[in-house]
Amino acid sequence: MNESKATVRRTSISEAETLEEIAEFWDTHSLADYWDQTHEVEFTVRATRRPRVTLDPDLFFRIETEARKRALLPEALVNLWLDEIAPVAGRDIFLSLKTCGGVPHRIEWAHR
Repeated sequence: MNESKATVRRTSISEAETLEEIAEFWDTHSLADYWDQTHEVEFTVRATRRPRVTLDPDLFFRIETEARKRALLPEALVNLWLDEIAPVAGRDIFLSLKTCGGVPHRIEWAHR
């Protein structure tokens, strides 16, 4: 935060000044203990809709297993893997779906 301590607004329950302090407070406290100090609020959430991809359950299980070994969420691991093979400075990468008996079973990556 670039604001001086004198102008920083503290949160009403935790008396915290930073997001880190708020997180530390709520990691060790229960909202149930402070429920009478809360009040109803209204707010709007503007979130970008994220595209979804359906995976074969067996493939997802293998991704989930690997992600757990790395202490990652499965979607984070897939994003990391895809980012590694993403187009680099002017080079395009394209996908070729390989089938076996008409059933998709492998994606091959190649440079154009």
